[in-house]
Formats: sequence, C-alpha cells, structure tokens
Amino acid sequence: MLLFLVMITTKQKQNIIRKVRVHDTDTGSPEAQVAILSKRIDELASHLKKNHKDNHSRRGLLQMVADRRTHLSYLKRKNRDRYDSLVKTLGLK
Repeated sequence: MLLFLVMITTKQKQNIIRKVRVHDTDTGSPEAQVAILSKRIDELASHLKKNHKDNHSRRGLLQMVADRRTHLSYLKRKNRDRYDSLVKTLGLK
C-alpha cells in the first residue's frame, strides 16, 4: 500500500485521536478511524496535486475514501448524534 507516501507519525495519530475519542483508551472506534483516514486522505490529495500521474496513489486514495464512507455510514446508522458531532468536528460535508 502507500504507507511510505502517507506517513502519519505516532504523535500526529495520538493528537488526531485525542480530538475525537469516545473514552480515554480509544483507538478503534469509528470516530478515531474516520479521523485518521481523513488526515491520510488530505495528505495524499496534496501529494496527488504535485504528482498528477501517480495512478497507484490515486487508487489508494479512492480506497481510503470508500473506507471512510463505509465507517461514516455505519456510524450514521448506529448513532446519529455521534455521527453529527464527528462530521462537525472534522468539517466533512
């Protein structure tokens, strides 16, 4: 995958999770996963602006967007209040 292009340091990941966590030891909630994916999507999108012929990265970006959409639809279906607050916090839509 594109891990070498879209590297998020551990410290960055902790800061991202800290903003949206559900409880103190949260790492795998839909909110945390969507927040991390959003950060990776932003970084990869900026990479693709500079390297518009990088089709392998483009495919990875589309996979991440689809994964984020899946997590968001799950959260919307299970708990609408958490979904609304996440979308507001991350500035999605």
